[in-house]
Amino acid sequence: MKELKEFKIEIFGLSNSTHDFNFTFNDDFFTHFENSLVSKGKGTCDVILTKTDSMITLDLKIEGTIELECDRSLELFDFPVSVNKEIIYKYGDEEKELSEDVFVILKGEQQINIASFLYESISLEIPMKKLHPKFKGQPESDEMIYVSETAGESQEESTDPRWEALKKLK
Repeated sequence: MKELKEFKIEIFGLSNSTHDFNFTFNDDFFTHFENSLVSKGKGTCDVILTKTDSMITLDLKIEGTIELECDRSLELFDFPVSVNKEIIYKYGDEEKELSEDVFVILKGEQQINIASFLYESISLEIPMKKLHPKFKGQPESDEMIYVSETAGESQEESTDPRWEALKKLK
């Protein structure tokens, strides 16, 4: 992943209070990520940053659409994305990830880049089965229908004569 400078938040000079930031993403944003599940999309990310002496909390609100390919018809369609996520940064002696949404950063850290969190949040919204909205409400059936060539014959007639010969040996 290339670093996206437009998604950096300078935290060094911020006062201990609440700050608002707005970011936009478009098709160019997704090209910076290798093997991306999404190639086209657009939207906004509103960030409410709350800074204290011991930690920083980011509340991300992501709204937009991404282009997906329907698994059934292979048509492209716009899929709405709406995500609310909280990320917590605590100050510590060494940088590490405590959980997927809690990180430890150094006290003198200058900036935070939210590009990877934005991409991951959008990617996690992609459904396992991508269906075009025109198929909404139609019954889904994952069962395969098998038609036997001898559907009209009885069970006795469809038995292989070699099996009949083996049954006589009992």
